[in-house]
Amino acid sequence: MQSPRRRAVLRALAGAGALGLGLPLSATPLDKIKSRGSLVVGIYEDMPPFHDAGKGIDVELAQALAQALGVTLSLLPFPAGEAMNDDLRNMVWKGHYLGYGPADVLLHVPVDRPLMQENPQVSIFGPYWRERVAVARRLDALPKLESLSDLGKAQVAVPGLSLAGWLLIGADGGAYKEQLHTKLKDGVEAAKSLQRGEVQAAAGLLSELQAVLRGDERFAIEPLPSPRAPREGWAVGMAVKKDATELAQALQGALNDLSKGGQLGAMFEHYNVSWRPV
Repeated sequence: MQSPRRRAVLRALAGAGALGLGLPLSATPLDKIKSRGSLVVGIYEDMPPFHDAGKGIDVELAQALAQALGVTLSLLPFPAGEAMNDDLRNMVWKGHYLGYGPADVLLHVPVDRPLMQENPQVSIFGPYWRERVAVARRLDALPKLESLSDLGKAQVAVPGLSLAGWLLIGADGGAYKEQLHTKLKDGVEAAKSLQRGEVQAAAGLLSELQAVLRGDERFAIEPLPSPRAPREGWAVGMAVKKDATELAQALQGALNDLSKGGQLGAMFEHYNVSWRPV
């Protein structure tokens, strides 16, 4: 437990930092962002089509949010931790032990009540995409896929270290393990393997498969027919510190405007992903 003297010193240091920016001690996180002139947005590294080598849906969304606040964008890409709680701690409310973070806002956070309850230090809001586990198939090889048994002996590309991989590896007592190609980084690579004709089906996230295959009439993209897959998928949104109420309201308002004005849908369409309101 901190001593009263140490708490007083920390309060004084915090006050000195605010005064150094020309801000009153009562300055909110949104005040500090506007005084600084930039919005620091945390985004995941290597998450196509949302972020890949500085481009993606989340990059465009981050730019639009910063513009709506009247400031510049400062992207803070970071590698995913072992658990979402780690990412919220490192990128939203505390900062990483390696010295970077926290960001003003983190994108691509599951809008999930249990996650909110486990992390009272943050506010999670602003769903902008509903993700699902999906499968793409070559129509000439697999004309129907009402259940996984319809795969027969078809070869399936799926990243092994993913929810889709976990579902397929364990499905029907491991019946499909020998026909799975699992040494893939993500669902985008799985979709490209299907596109090249190396397999007859590919599984991954809906956004990953659509980014590569949507619009190609040779393929169908559908929910993975597994009873263990989340039926309605899951929404992803944003997270800020719990006390950043004004910032959350400003970001939610900006997101609403982007949705109503069609810009949000256009961002997804730019990366060949079909968007609809969450």
